[in-house]
Amino acid sequence: MAVLTAEHDATHRVAPPLRLGDVVVDTPVVLAPMAGITNAAYRQLCREQGAGLYVCEMITSRGLIERDSKTMSMLQFDPGETIRSVQLYGVDPATMAEATDILCSEFGVAHVDLNFGCPVPKVTRKGGGAALPWKRDLLAAILRATVRAAARHGVPVTCKTRKGIDQQHLTFLDAGRIAEDSGVAAIALHGRTARQSYSGTADWDAIAELKQHVSIPVLGNGDIWEASDALSMVEQTGVDGVVVGRGCLGRPWLFRDLADAFAGRTSRALPSLGEVTATVRRHAELLIGLSNELRGLMDLRKHMGWYFKGFPVGGDLRRTLATVASLAELDDLLGQLDPTVPFPETELGSPRGRQGSPKGKVVLPEGWLDSETGGCGLDLADAEIGISGG
Repeated sequence: MAVLTAEHDATHRVAPPLRLGDVVVDTPVVLAPMAGITNAAYRQLCREQGAGLYVCEMITSRGLIERDSKTMSMLQFDPGETIRSVQLYGVDPATMAEATDILCSEFGVAHVDLNFGCPVPKVTRKGGGAALPWKRDLLAAILRATVRAAARHGVPVTCKTRKGIDQQHLTFLDAGRIAEDSGVAAIALHGRTARQSYSGTADWDAIAELKQHVSIPVLGNGDIWEASDALSMVEQTGVDGVVVGRGCLGRPWLFRDLADAFAGRTSRALPSLGEVTATVRRHAELLIGLSNELRGLMDLRKHMGWYFKGFPVGGDLRRTLATVASLAELDDLLGQLDPTVPFPETELGSPRGRQGSPKGKVVLPEGWLDSETGGCGLDLADAEIGISGG
């Protein structure tokens, strides 16, 4: 395994542990919930690499209360997951409170995160996701109801949001104040607007501004591709921790690098192609353990491009890996790769996952921007339909 000298030559701990109520995260790093990615198998794979908090895929409050089969299947945890963390999405205060109670009492969840950052048009057009914080009264009602429900179980609540709908309709500072007033344990900010989606560059200055605006812990999210990026964000913004999403796709060992970096250790190791194939095989075993061989390998297929990004893997082999259907076939394909090939350092610091381009306009309910209040009387139930896990 190749060893690189870290860009930050720290000789002491870079940041203290992250405290969320009674939950203490030694390495102040949170795995962002990602639809179809952060199931129990991938969380375990990342957790085995280093310390941090690993959040389950996002579920909807209605899906949980109605015992929707897809939602229930996502609430799986491995035995080593001592801090069960779930991101919950919803648009109705009472429903969110009931769902939170179920998570804490029936599933032993120790941390609930609320999503107010989804930029997907089918969500924002109904007033959900990144559109919802525009209605300050509704945001406050949801946060207060959820915090009260979780407090009965001694469970901290955090929330994640974006800068706003677009540059003309920013909400993050008000959202931070409302979160603090509502008893939220910490707030995470993705430094992009809903209009940007995942395009362009994350605005770390906005993250720094939020940190100065509130007294609760602030977590920064956006453009953390390497451990050095996380350290730079902490240095530039003063945040209490970071949230890592797309940067870990096909790279669960990023959490080992992050643990080393925040502990002040001065080197990181880059896996050879042989070590990557061993990780792929381990990932396959964990996924199969959640369901069965075929379903597990079907789930693995989406990860292949990320795992082998930049490596000299031929096009035919890449295509076959993306259709693998059995462990025997997977072993045969992985055996065709040269285990001595070093990690492609040209990939370091490069974006991973979806990026796209800015939306022309964020789709919102008619008249949504006419007032920053008045959201509590609206029926936004359709904003939850069909989005469990995404």
